[in-house]
Amino acid sequence: MRIKGAGRWLPAFLVLAAIWGNSFFFIKVAVEVLRPLQVSFARMVLGAAALLAVVAVSRRGLPRDPRLWGHFQVASVVLTTVPFTLFAYGEQYVSSVVASIWNATTPLCTLAFTLLLRAERPTAGRVAGLGLGFAGVMVVLGVWQPMAGGQLAGSLACFGAAVCYGVGAAYMGRFITGRRSEPPVVLAAGQLLSGAVQVGVVTLVAGVPLVDTSAPARVWWSLVALGCLGTGLAYLLLYRVQGQAGVTTTSTVTYLIPVFAAASGVVVLGETLSWNQPVGALVILASIALSQGAVRLARERDRPGVPAR
Repeated sequence: MRIKGAGRWLPAFLVLAAIWGNSFFFIKVAVEVLRPLQVSFARMVLGAAALLAVVAVSRRGLPRDPRLWGHFQVASVVLTTVPFTLFAYGEQYVSSVVASIWNATTPLCTLAFTLLLRAERPTAGRVAGLGLGFAGVMVVLGVWQPMAGGQLAGSLACFGAAVCYGVGAAYMGRFITGRRSEPPVVLAAGQLLSGAVQVGVVTLVAGVPLVDTSAPARVWWSLVALGCLGTGLAYLLLYRVQGQAGVTTTSTVTYLIPVFAAASGVVVLGETLSWNQPVGALVILASIALSQGAVRLARERDRPGVPAR
């Protein structure tokens, strides 16, 4: 099946999946030494610096609309400051692959939020998809077996980050990415700059040093990759794909992220998975396909005016 207009955004979409999939690997390396707030601060500062450099080279200026900067502040809370810190905290207790599986629930969280706000109609497929997704989450958690406190806390932190992404994606699509007066690089730079200031203030208030100069070289290289690629370039690609393909299509990037995360986590870090984690991930991905209409219920296919796929 050929997707209309995919040639414009599909290459950026695939690069985004690869970058974000490997971001969980870099987070895992960094949290072996650094605190979660330090990881969040470093990746946002480096990401913002990379995008500000692009803005300067392209001779563009940052937005001057104070309302847009207000939207940046809100979007930064739910798209960077809180979820970046939660993922860094979570990966202290769970593998990078498991963290990426929790990240794959983002489209379901986005759908739940849009249905809650009545921005989309609660069709049978969407409701069934949310129910199946909840079942997939329970399978990943392995609720039938005892779980150590650290593993449970780490999983819940990563799931909380996915919930933030779901809220943030809906907010960004409503108030930021629809703007035509500013190019994606300017919007992404403004948001990351706002997030860097936020997490910097929070880190200082928490009494955590902003920078740990004693960290080994592998940690610094991981932070550079996480910041410049996984945050800077990735957010530029995110804005570009969302502007061309829409919020819902862009959220399906989470289909591919666990694949790239598994490749780096299992092969490079030597991580292992329990059987329920990949099975739960497949259930979650199936629920996303169902909720987004890629797979339709029989009752919907038989309804007049609903084409079968």
